[in-house]
Amino acid sequence: MRVVVCGGGIIGMAAAHALAERDAEVVVCEAGSLGAGNTERSVGGIRTQFSTRVNVELSLASLPVWASFEERFGVDIAYRQPGYLFLAREPGTAEALREAVATQQAAGADSELLSPAEARDRCPELRADRYTVGSYAATDGFADPHLALQGYATAAREAGAEIRTRTPVTGVTVDGEAGDVAADVRVETPDGSVDADLFVNATGAWAGRVGRLAGIDLPVEPKRRQVAVVDPTTPVPESAPLTIDLDSGSYFRPEREGRALVGGHFSDDDPAVDPDGYDGDMDLEWAVSATERAAETAGYFGPETRIRRGWAGCYAVTPDDHPVIEVSRPGVVTAAGFSGHGFQHAPATGRIVAQLCLDGEASLVDVSGLSRDRFDDGEGLRERHVA
Repeated sequence: MRVVVCGGGIIGMAAAHALAERDAEVVVCEAGSLGAGNTERSVGGIRTQFSTRVNVELSLASLPVWASFEERFGVDIAYRQPGYLFLAREPGTAEALREAVATQQAAGADSELLSPAEARDRCPELRADRYTVGSYAATDGFADPHLALQGYATAAREAGAEIRTRTPVTGVTVDGEAGDVAADVRVETPDGSVDADLFVNATGAWAGRVGRLAGIDLPVEPKRRQVAVVDPTTPVPESAPLTIDLDSGSYFRPEREGRALVGGHFSDDDPAVDPDGYDGDMDLEWAVSATERAAETAGYFGPETRIRRGWAGCYAVTPDDHPVIEVSRPGVVTAAGFSGHGFQHAPATGRIVAQLCLDGEASLVDVSGLSRDRFDDGEGLRERHVA
């Protein structure tokens, strides 16, 4: 079985590795350099606290890989688990948070509801009086996306995958029979064509464009998101959880040496952008707003907080903030549209892609509800825990 994986980010590399481990002949085509899309612009969050069962299960299936990454891949990815702390102020948000924790616990996640006082115990500078309820999971945390990507890429090569950088896919021709998974696939690149049995679209913010090359309409739009690195007024300890105000969308997490990352999307205006032409620099006005909102959440931030630097990246967003993971047509598998959650779900997704390609169905996690047909039926899911 020969598979062309389009996309050299974390999803593509995880898929290439999982396929090559199962003895598929794998060719990865990446238009630029590995991770040059948005993997290396990720803040590297890894959490089980989602509001839908399928996202929780994707997290739970990925956690063992993150926890043992150095042992499996020989790379220390700076994986830390200070937890995530979700916070709700408004009654409707609080009720949705309670429902989300029930969903998480039913799936087997180690999350718990907290009173405002208990939430302050997890985050000592928290302005707890502002909040109605919180949730926390000690297994949540973050890792270094660059190091994780390099670990997957090295392991994929060692398993036999061929990785071609600066090799954009310019055309995809598919000839297959309805009901089959594999097909006669020809992938065009500037360096010539590649014949294969399957083509995997793992291109993130570019998934819509690449899907159209294969005759598939994907509801995936690139949306610009920003992150700032700040020196807080009071240093944020590394033991502090990644803390999210669900009502404002503001979040912060500790960095090294008392610094913090702050982020969030605060505008109702959220146009799609050109993933090849958007502004990758941070907007200073946005950074000031993000820091002010973080100050409303916790006392680490105040008038002496200094904005050091920042950046912008693209979320590959679907209408319900869930990915499309499916056999889109004979010969084409899609794994895209993770809406900011692709890094953390990459280990599970890579194995699921291999199962779809080689077994015809996924057994690790039931992803039948993640086909793009859900949008035709108007029965899309809704992920409430998006930061």
